[in-house]
Amino acid sequence: MRGSVSLTSPDLTHIDTWLFDLDYTLYPHDCEVMALVDARMDAYVERMTGLTGQAAKDARHQYYLDHGTTLAGLRSQFNVDPAHFIAEVQDIGMDSVMPDPVLRAALERLPGRRLVFTNAGGHYAERVLVKLGVAELFEDVFHIEAADYIPKPQRSTFEKMVARHGVSAPSAIFFEDSERNLEPAAELGMTTVLVGPHAIESAAAFVHHRTATVAAFLNGARVNEG
Repeated sequence: MRGSVSLTSPDLTHIDTWLFDLDYTLYPHDCEVMALVDARMDAYVERMTGLTGQAAKDARHQYYLDHGTTLAGLRSQFNVDPAHFIAEVQDIGMDSVMPDPVLRAALERLPGRRLVFTNAGGHYAERVLVKLGVAELFEDVFHIEAADYIPKPQRSTFEKMVARHGVSAPSAIFFEDSERNLEPAAELGMTTVLVGPHAIESAAAFVHHRTATVAAFLNGARVNEG
């Protein structure tokens, strides 16, 4: 049912391409891995802007709001090297990322292709997927390097991902923890799922389904098993 809370057993029998964001989508919000990345981004912003403490955090948040990612904001203001930024801020430990057999089982039952569509770097994304124990279940990762460092929610990045992987939007579904990143997907004709502890609160018409976790949603969905 579009624009409302998902039914107990959402009908996804028309879906053959399964697109997933990575951070806070394939793993839960209480995983500390993104906190480690955030701390490195804060330090990078401090170094580039001369701001410190909360002022640097506020600047980083504004970059995210205005440009989609901290990196995009820094590039607009300071022409930073995106490859250097990604390598530095995502070079973190993965001890907090645990294998998720429930997620793996939910993904394994899906027909068709599974792709990750993330604003993160490719090396980081692969490390997370390996730690989750699901890396080999995905056909590919469309990461920020593949997007020429232009992040979601830019429409051009969605179009580039669709073109690269031959995605047919009407038979594709996109899972995301960021509400605004679902709007371009819906405009292209994809089914959208907002993921996270507060997803149920979303009233956006372009959010078709809402769920606390990917696995819970998939386990309750009807898929084409023929």
